[in-house]
Formats: sequence, C-alpha cells, structure tokens
Amino acid sequence: MSLPKIAWIGLGIMGSPMSENLIKAGYDVTGYTLEREKLDRLAAAGGTAAASIAEAVRDADVVITMVPASPQVEAIAYGPDGILENARPGTLLIDMSSITPQTSVDLAQNAKEKGIHVLDAPVSGGEAGAVEAVLSIMVGGEQADFDRARPVFEALGKTIVLCGPHGSGQTVKAANQLIVAVNIQACAEAVVFLEKSGVDLKAALDVLGGGLAGSTVLARKKDNFLNRDFQPGFRIDLHHKDMGIVTDAARTVGAALPVGAVVAQLVASLRAQGDGGLDHSALLRAVERLSGAQV
Repeated sequence: MSLPKIAWIGLGIMGSPMSENLIKAGYDVTGYTLEREKLDRLAAAGGTAAASIAEAVRDADVVITMVPASPQVEAIAYGPDGILENARPGTLLIDMSSITPQTSVDLAQNAKEKGIHVLDAPVSGGEAGAVEAVLSIMVGGEQADFDRARPVFEALGKTIVLCGPHGSGQTVKAANQLIVAVNIQACAEAVVFLEKSGVDLKAALDVLGGGLAGSTVLARKKDNFLNRDFQPGFRIDLHHKDMGIVTDAARTVGAALPVGAVVAQLVASLRAQGDGGLDHSALLRAVERLSGAQV
C-alpha cells in the first residue's frame, strides 16, 4: 500500500524537524508556513512548498498542524481559505499544537460536519525530541482514527498513547507542561544553591542525575544550566501560554495547583523582564535575580 499524502501546516522549531522525519520515512509531504526560509528548508529536505493552506491540503490524505496556540489553530482551520473548507471529506486532521482542550473539542465537532476526522495530538520532548524522532505523543480522539494515524506517529515519536476522547491529548499535555515547569524551577533553584555553596556544579548535577532527583528535564537541560545557554528549544513565551492553559483548566474542574500557580507567576515574571524568547531553562535567570545576581 502506498503511504498517505501529508500536508504539514506550521514549520517552526518543532514542525520543521518533524516534517523532515516524515520525509525520511518515505512520506510525500507538502508544507505551508508564513516564513519563506522555512519553506525553502522543507523543499531542500525533499518536501514540496505550497503557496497557501488551500493548496497544501487540497490533495492530502492527512493534514498535520503545528502552530503556537489556539488562535493560530482557529485561524488556519476556519474560514474560506482554511483547512476545513479546502480538505477533502475523509481527510484525517491531526493537530499537534498545544492548545486548550475546548479548542480541540470544538475543532473536532466542526470538522465532523465536513466529513473530516480529527485527532488532538500534542507532543513532549522539545526540539531535541523532534529532531531525534523520540517525542511523547498524547492523543485525543476516536480509536479508529488513532489506528489510522499510528504509522505517522511512529515516524515522529516513541511513546504514543490514546488518552481518551477529543481534548484528552491537550489535557494530558497541560499536565505535562505543569510537571516540566515545576521541575525546571526546582532544578534552577538547586543550581543557584549549589553554586553559592561553592560546589562543583557539573559533578553535582551528574550525581543528582543518577539518583531519585534525576529526570528527563535535568538530563536535557543540564548543559543549558552549566553553560548558561538559553537558545530556545522551547520558549518561555510558549510555556507561559501553556501555564495559562493548565491553570484555567484546573480551575474549571476544581483542581488546586498551589505549586503550579507559583511557578506560573515566575514564568510570567521572567517573560515580563524580556526573557520570553529564551528557552524555558532560563527560569535559572529568574532565580539568580531573586538571589541577588545581575543578569
């Protein structure tokens, strides 16, 4: 059987390497994004650059979207030039953006009227996970659509789980972002504490990583902390958005997030200080400022 034709909308830090991994896996990928250089990158990798969303999705069997937030998903999905008006009935629309659960539920309902199937499938693993095709993919939707999408997901990630009905993937992603933010904050506080105590930081992080304090966050972000390298793998701006999603969703269901609420404010503070474009490991800068350093 021939592989399905894929349209990819959104070629940012995550979308570009993910689409390229599908090309490497043998898929015919047509992409669209607003940045010309990203389209050139896709074409250089063996994909096809489209001039519009309509052109990209018209002949696609599967449409994958990876854009920053709910407003962008709505902008590319709806309207005369959007996905729902231009994709064929029977198309599978996989939204891999991190958005509110309700946005995903609404998208699935509106797409159903057009005969289009939808999965919400946000990911975790950051830029490195996207490049290495080892992402964790948390999916919401129907079992049959999940089964149809599984080969595509397997070219992008290693942990692939159907979490429940539409919106469930986004709910699990919100929980993921809560855990990641709190974990980074704890690591950042530990780094400042260790350095101010005169301990060899690299040695300390190595031994901490081998014990109960070890985590994927510490393993992935250790060099960021050691080298003060905050080139964005996942920007503070986006994590700020995600913390808003999880705190709002938790309020809706009546779940208390006392530590998460504090970390959400710390993320917001860092963004307000002009660090929104930095990697979320830059939470270290906020702890350093609170500890008296000039950064």
